[in-house]
Amino acid sequence: MASPPMRPSARSGAPDLRMTMVAAERSGDMLAALLLQGLHKVWPHLQASGIGGPQMDAQGFVSRWSCDELSVRGLVEALWRYRHINGIRQRLIQDVLTRLPDVFVGVDASDFNLPVARLLRQKGVPTVQLVCPSIWAWRPERVKKIRDSVDHVLCIYPFEPALLAQHGIEGSFVGHPVADVIALTPDQGAARAALGLPQGATTVALLPGSRPAEVKALALPFLQAARLMRQQRPDLQMVLPTHAALVPMLEEAMAQAGMQGQVNVVLGRSHEVQAACDVALVASGTATLETALHKRPMVIAYKMQWLSWRIANRQRLLPWVGLPNILCNESLVPEFLQEQVQPQGLAQAALRWLDAPAAVAQLQQRFTDLHLQLRRDMPTLATHAIQKVLAA
Repeated sequence: MASPPMRPSARSGAPDLRMTMVAAERSGDMLAALLLQGLHKVWPHLQASGIGGPQMDAQGFVSRWSCDELSVRGLVEALWRYRHINGIRQRLIQDVLTRLPDVFVGVDASDFNLPVARLLRQKGVPTVQLVCPSIWAWRPERVKKIRDSVDHVLCIYPFEPALLAQHGIEGSFVGHPVADVIALTPDQGAARAALGLPQGATTVALLPGSRPAEVKALALPFLQAARLMRQQRPDLQMVLPTHAALVPMLEEAMAQAGMQGQVNVVLGRSHEVQAACDVALVASGTATLETALHKRPMVIAYKMQWLSWRIANRQRLLPWVGLPNILCNESLVPEFLQEQVQPQGLAQAALRWLDAPAAVAQLQQRFTDLHLQLRRDMPTLATHAIQKVLAA
């Protein structure tokens, strides 16, 4: 007869804690790494493993798989890679069931994490979701899955706990960790000096995303827009942060756009690039919020496989896709979606910011108010919430 799964006895008052955590992309890696910092203060000998990235690994996390293996964009791409991703999930479940952890924390990526959480919750494992699935933006039918799968949701936006409570789901607003990391008044001069950029030159940040699918869709139109901007203003300097795995794809796009040798490509250091720039072209996602918290004007672009877009757009509940517009409930920065993502439009929208200092000043004040609202010391608040879940 098979032995039942083993459970360690660590709880909120014990010195050790065994945790399984899953982050499915680079933005989740960053969030999870900050949470791990807070957890280590309460559980110095924390054992955390599962699926993560380099920032989590730097906090002592043991990644059985890289978060890059799960990173997909859109329903169609998810279907193409379903067998591979589901295979990882099944192997993760098998590993976890052999020795149940004290707690499971899913970081964003609800489509991957909620089925794992639901199974573990049925086994008596407390389950927590960091980042509320955006039921307020699209796919509200996920509410039942959340209620059946997790004991507590750590919300990064202030309106989410009340929305969850309407559906019988416990949640806490812990703030957005990026708001803690980014200075309230970023030092543009120091960022330019750190990156070796000329202090006086007007700087354009190109942020086509951190996932291959994003870069494939947006790098070329961003670079073509940069070329058009440079034609009108030859003194503009272009900076593009990325990670090493995407450099070959970007080099191909630069060659195709005729921008070889005209873009400063920086490995990592995206926050310094955002602080250093005067305006940014940004792929929709966390980078738009980071750019807003750096108080920089931006132009947001979103482009995905056409069938995925048709499905997602039909389920969309809000008129915007960019987080700055959503959180401020106003069309503060221009958005270009799907077929609207054309170099000419992107270039002209970015140049308009450079010619409107009064509008930029007003935007910066709105972004400062947003920054203050989101700054809440996420690692500490999230750790306290997890302690309460374990104590219960």
